[in-house]
Amino acid sequence: MSKVLPAAGLDFPLSVPVLVIGGGACGLTAALTAHDAGAEVLVLERDPSPSGSTAMSSGMIPAAGTALQAVRGVQDTPAIMTADIQAKAHGENDPAMVAAVCAASGPTVDWLVQQHGVPLTLVEGFLYPGHSRPRMHAPASRSGADLIGGLLAATNTAGIDIVCNATVTTLFADPDSRVRGVELARPDGATERIGCDTLVLACSGFGGNSDLVTRHIPELAGAQYYGHTGNRGDALLWGEQLGASVQHLGAYQGHGSLAMPHAILITWALMMEGGFQVNAHGERFSCEHDGYSEQAMRVIAQPGGVVWNIYDARLHRLGLDFEDYREAVSGGAIKSADSIEALAAECGLPPQALAATLAKTRALAAAQGQDRFGRDFTARPTLEAPLYAVKVTGALFHTQGGLAIDTEAAVLRRDGTRLPNLFAGGGAACGLSGRGRDGYLSGNGLLTAVVLGAKAGRSAAALALSLSSR
Repeated sequence: MSKVLPAAGLDFPLSVPVLVIGGGACGLTAALTAHDAGAEVLVLERDPSPSGSTAMSSGMIPAAGTALQAVRGVQDTPAIMTADIQAKAHGENDPAMVAAVCAASGPTVDWLVQQHGVPLTLVEGFLYPGHSRPRMHAPASRSGADLIGGLLAATNTAGIDIVCNATVTTLFADPDSRVRGVELARPDGATERIGCDTLVLACSGFGGNSDLVTRHIPELAGAQYYGHTGNRGDALLWGEQLGASVQHLGAYQGHGSLAMPHAILITWALMMEGGFQVNAHGERFSCEHDGYSEQAMRVIAQPGGVVWNIYDARLHRLGLDFEDYREAVSGGAIKSADSIEALAAECGLPPQALAATLAKTRALAAAQGQDRFGRDFTARPTLEAPLYAVKVTGALFHTQGGLAIDTEAAVLRRDGTRLPNLFAGGGAACGLSGRGRDGYLSGNGLLTAVVLGAKAGRSAAALALSLSSR
């Protein structure tokens, strides 16, 4: 698995100008841009149908300066979005890369909506941590599965070929690292070879490879992984064998709100709009507004590695806008009661401590004192009965480090020059989350999947067309 072998002397029964490995948001967007640029493109997907980590997300793509924002009167620019991303990542990202991605974000979302009919809406009513403007664009269901559905409908309409149940195991390359083709394995053990002029790696990160996680993100070794099991680090391993540079392998997206034991994502909007988290002692333990990624480690550090989200009926109604939350309700993950004492009994929490925590948050909302964790409670209504709770844990969702690329998604060698015909986006490439756990800004994963996917497809098509004209 994940081998690179010499291409010399090999025949490829089928060859395509642009070959894409991975059928998530990154791969499908890359295929659409390559097709729109006039290149023949083929997508290889290991699963029976395309999904990837995208299908497990809330389907939210941050973008600045979109037509959907303009209609709603939202004043946002790539420069504002760039500043938000860099502030969250402590300035650890390459400024040119962040600026390029943010500049392309609005046009890319507009192109998906207007030219390919992907059904995105502007998410309003709350802001995720670190975002200064409403800029999340998602299906009305707030479901990544529906985002994949919209992208699949677009690729089907365009007539793009997608081969499923096709696990790429090997790349074949020349001595100068020019990729000539791939070998894939079928579920029955059969193998096939496909040649290519250009290759786009859209097969995500390495969250599903426990050895790589232990090596690069030791603080999450053994943690719950809520991502696609196929994210085995293939792109990283192939790239390293081809001489690619890698960056920020310790960066990741965590999440501090995965319902247990149901393993269902509970939207962080509940925390941003007034909810809070308590541990087994009925006590808050952090500032929930710092961000859901860094909250993962804080939650894992609590007794038993689980905590409870506490909120009320107002926030319960907000949660119902999200398909994942509706699934949590149907699955019996959500508890409710008419008083904080009754809710404590439902959750097995100490009633006096939980009541004291609620009373403290109400006092903070009335500007009586300052939160010792630094959170401002004054901007949102206090929680009122009936009250709700859900038991959650912290988890690794997505790795954010990967192959070094330039602003057009070409993979770079260790000396900074481009590899001959290799492109990458999404989790296969280094993201925009800095070096560690707390640089992830909500939506960074789908931002780089969609925008870098679009860039990779466009760049691969341009190179393939130039080669065919020689």
